[in-house]
Order: sequence, then C-alpha cells, then structure tokens
Amino acid sequence: MGFINQAKANEAERVAAQAHQEGRSTLVFKVIEASSGSRTTGIMTGVGEQIEAIERQGWTLSTMTAAEGKAFTGKRVALICLFRRA
Repeated sequence: MGFINQAKANEAERVAAQAHQEGRSTLVFKVIEASSGSRTTGIMTGVGEQIEAIERQGWTLSTMTAAEGKAFTGKRVALICLFRRA
C-alpha cells in the first residue's frame, strides 16, 4: 500500500475509534478512490484498506453508495459508507 493510501487508512481507523469512544452506533464515512484514470473493472485503490481499517475498530459496513464527481484533480469516485455497531 502506498504512503497516501496508508495515511487515509490510518485516518479512517482513528475516526472510527473516536466515534466508538463517543458511544456512537452509526458512522458515515466518505471514501474517495485514489485512482481515477481507469474505467475498467478492477480494484478501487485505497478503498478496501479504509473499509478494513474501520471494521478493525468493531464497525460493520451496512450500506454503501457511490457518486462520481469532478473536482480540481479530475473525476473521482466517492463512496458514502454507513457503518453500524451493536
């Protein structure tokens, strides 16, 4: 995993741990795909790592939706993920 994707996964895990410490039962997290140049089927770079980092803190991915937009750096896929805890 590259430096940037590792940093994103670390931040996802930190936020998930903080939400748990605050006693929250839901966590909504936006994941932006690192690679936007490919339109083929394949791995979404950095996405799985961030989801796994959040789930290591005891959260379970409940719902996910995707949106595509254009920002300063070009087209990016954003995933809005709803995680839940019992």
